[in-house]
Amino acid sequence: MSSTPRTDAGVSAEPSRRRVLGSIAATAVAVVGWNAVDQTWATAAEAARNPDVVPVPGLVGTLETTPATVEAFANDFGHLFDGDPSKPWAVLRPGHIDDIVKIVNYARANGIKVAVNGQGGTGDDIESHSVYGQARVPGGISIDAKGMSKIVSIGGDQAVVEAGVTWGQLTDAALAVGKTPPALPDYLYISVGGTISIGGIGGTVQKYGLLCDTVKSIDIITGDGKLVTATASQRSDLFNAALSGGGQVGIIVRATVKLVPAPKRAVIFSLFYSSVEQYLADSEKVLADSRFQVHAGEMLRTPDNSGWRYKLEVGATYSTTPPNRTRLLCDLKDVRADAVIEDVSFRDYMFRLDAYEAYLKEGGHWYTPKPWLSMFLPASKTKTFMKQVEQELDASSLGGGFLLFYPFHTSKIKRPLAMMPNESVVYLFDLLRFPNPGEPNIQGMIDQNRRLYDVAVALGAKRYLVGSIPMTGADWKKHFGNRWSGFVNAKRKFDPNNIFTPGQGFFA
Repeated sequence: MSSTPRTDAGVSAEPSRRRVLGSIAATAVAVVGWNAVDQTWATAAEAARNPDVVPVPGLVGTLETTPATVEAFANDFGHLFDGDPSKPWAVLRPGHIDDIVKIVNYARANGIKVAVNGQGGTGDDIESHSVYGQARVPGGISIDAKGMSKIVSIGGDQAVVEAGVTWGQLTDAALAVGKTPPALPDYLYISVGGTISIGGIGGTVQKYGLLCDTVKSIDIITGDGKLVTATASQRSDLFNAALSGGGQVGIIVRATVKLVPAPKRAVIFSLFYSSVEQYLADSEKVLADSRFQVHAGEMLRTPDNSGWRYKLEVGATYSTTPPNRTRLLCDLKDVRADAVIEDVSFRDYMFRLDAYEAYLKEGGHWYTPKPWLSMFLPASKTKTFMKQVEQELDASSLGGGFLLFYPFHTSKIKRPLAMMPNESVVYLFDLLRFPNPGEPNIQGMIDQNRRLYDVAVALGAKRYLVGSIPMTGADWKKHFGNRWSGFVNAKRKFDPNNIFTPGQGFFA
C-alpha cells in the first residue's frame, strides 16, 4: 500500500440530493446540526431559529435520526445492552470516506462520541456483532460500516479492502484468483475492520497468529480528524494501538491483508476424547509437530448428554494428492471408533458454519441474549481450570452453542495489545453460549462468567475482547498490565478528546 492515504473509495464525490443534509433545506427526518448549549441534535426548523446550532458539514452520504434507524443501531448480536440507553443520537451512512473524516472533526469539536458499527450477518439479520455493547455509542454517532464495504484490489500476496467488507466477501473474491486470507474467523460474515480491531482468531492461529497479525497496513482516521496510513514500521505506535486496541485510537477505513495460495480441498478429522488429560496431550503433540494446517477443538456434551467430552478438529489441506490419513493419526490416542473423517472442498470448510447458523435461527437460539466468555489460558494451568469448568457447566449452559478450546503458540501473536498469558503455549477458551429461547437465567450466566474469569485470571489467564464479562477500570488496567501506560499514551495522542468507542469501557 502506498504511504499516501487514498481518499477516493471508488465513490463519486459529485453532489447529490443527499448532500442537502448540511443545509437548511434538509428534510425534517435528517438532522442538520448540533445544539452546543443543550447537547442535542437539531432539525432544520430548529436550526433556522437557534444560533447555538453548529451546522453539520456537507456529506455525500446521510446522517439519520429516524427512530427506526437509531433503534437498529442500539442493538447488537449479544442483546445484553439493547434499547433506549444504548441508542445513538444519529447514524452516519457514509457515501465516501471523506464523510467519516468530516464527522470525526465535527464530533471532536462538539464533544460527541463516535463508534463504528460493523453491521455483519446474513439475509435480513444484519447488526453489530459485538456481544456486550462494545460497539454502542449512547447519545453519539454510530457509523454504518456498510458504507465502506468495497474490495479495492486483490493481487499477488495481498488484498486491499475497506473496513466494512466481511471475511466471507474477501474469501470468495480471493478464492476466485486462487488465494485465501491465511487466517479467518469461524464465522465469516463479520467485518474486517471490526475483527482486526479486537484481534480475530481462527483455526490457523497456530501457523499465522491472530487475524490482525496478517494485516500489512491500515488507513485510519485518528481523533484529530486525519486520514493516515500506518504499518508495523510507519507510525508503528498507531498501528499497534489500532490492531487489538478495541477501536480506541481511530476508525480503520481500509486494510491491506496478506493472502496465501489456497488449497483445493481439506481432509477434516474430528477426533474425540473422554478425558481432558488425553485431549491436552494430543492437542499439544500435533501443535508441536505442525502436522496439520488447521487445528481447532471443543469441549462438548457426550452423546447421551451425561457429561463432557473433547473434540480435536484438525485438517490437512491439499490440491492434488490427498494426505496419508494413517500416518497423520498413527500416534494419537483418541477414541478411534468415534472418529469422523471427511474430505471436503476448501471453500465448504471455510463456510462450514452456514448450516449451523440456519439451525440456530430455526430453533430461535440466534436471537437470544448471548453471555459469551472468551479467554486465553496458560497451558500449565489449563487442566486445573477445565476440571472446574466441567463441574460448573451443564447442557443448559450452552443452549444451542458450543465451547471452543484449543492451543497455539504465543510467539505467533505480534500485536502488543493482544494480551496473552506469560507462557509459550496457551489455550483459547471460548464459551459461545446461545441460550435456549426463554432462558430465565441470563444474569446468572453473566455472573458465572465473572466468577470463572476471576478464577482464570488468578491462574494467569487473559481475556479476549470478545465476550460478556463485567469489567471495571481497574480490571482493564490489570488486564493490560505493563502495556497499560503505553495504551493510555496512545489514546491521549491519537484520540485526545476521547471520542472513540466508549462501549469498550477501557477509559470510562
